[in-house]
Amino acid sequence: MIKDNTIYNSQIVNKDYKGLRIDKFLALSFPEMSRSQLQRLIKNGNVSCDDDIIADNSFKVREEDVYQVFVPPAVEADPQPENIPLDIVFEDEDIVVVNKPAGMTVHPAPGATHGTLVNALLFHCGDSLSGVGGVKRPGIVHRIDKDTSGLLVVAKNDVAHRCLSEQFFAHSIERTYYALVYGVPNPLNGKIEGNIGRSPYDRKKMTILSNGGKHAVTHYQTIENFKNIAALIKCNLETGRTHQIRVHMASIGCNLIGDQTYVKSKKTTIKGLSEETKEYINTFPRQALHATTLGFIHPRSQTWVNFSSSFPNDFETLHNVLKNI
Repeated sequence: MIKDNTIYNSQIVNKDYKGLRIDKFLALSFPEMSRSQLQRLIKNGNVSCDDDIIADNSFKVREEDVYQVFVPPAVEADPQPENIPLDIVFEDEDIVVVNKPAGMTVHPAPGATHGTLVNALLFHCGDSLSGVGGVKRPGIVHRIDKDTSGLLVVAKNDVAHRCLSEQFFAHSIERTYYALVYGVPNPLNGKIEGNIGRSPYDRKKMTILSNGGKHAVTHYQTIENFKNIAALIKCNLETGRTHQIRVHMASIGCNLIGDQTYVKSKKTTIKGLSEETKEYINTFPRQALHATTLGFIHPRSQTWVNFSSSFPNDFETLHNVLKNI
């Protein structure tokens, strides 16, 4: 695990890596870090070789060299309150359950410092949320992808944050998602298991790994079959890994419609449809995935609570198009 305020030595540059760009070489040496993160470290003078600073991402590594990477302490983000409308499903003194729209990032990150769910929550909750769970992600105990819609629970105090975090760690939270996918799973219902980690070939993707990664289990059920062209799938998460449903469904040949990261071109060739319908399906602007239900033990009452969210308009429109093919 990469830790802040630590110096790491790269692997030795052998003849196979000689002449490789420094950023690419370091990405191979430190798969826990993204290439963009490494590029920022290089640009900021945090990479060296024999006390010489390497500040050019295009620098070509030399055979037998070992490069040092210094990971500085993280700079705490200071997100600002923003008056952004929220779809509040439930709220009390301990928690807020939000129906997040597609297109909204959960918490600030490089390149997305405004317009996030955290910015909106800070405005909505005022000072009560400040510092809960840390400055960077106040109140956040889990997340869903920017282009996934649906339910998310936020803690309003430290006791609630700790209670919810423990439930997520124990995988006792009930989470149900609905997805619209290309093709139909075989078998129609089942369980997908496979450790998920970052792809060694594409840093933007997660993948199922034979070695390493984190244990991941998805239970799925085919709800509707649209003439074997597409299907509505219900997914229950036993674990919650980055891109879990998207990766697991892709692994059985049923990529999510609209997924710009994992969809394969061969899956977008749909026979027997009008060009208009085919165009609508294949240009759906985000992964067709919605977090529909969320259940957990309430931090204060210690009773089981459950919340649900209907399909958003874009998802429901796509669903209707598929029902009528």
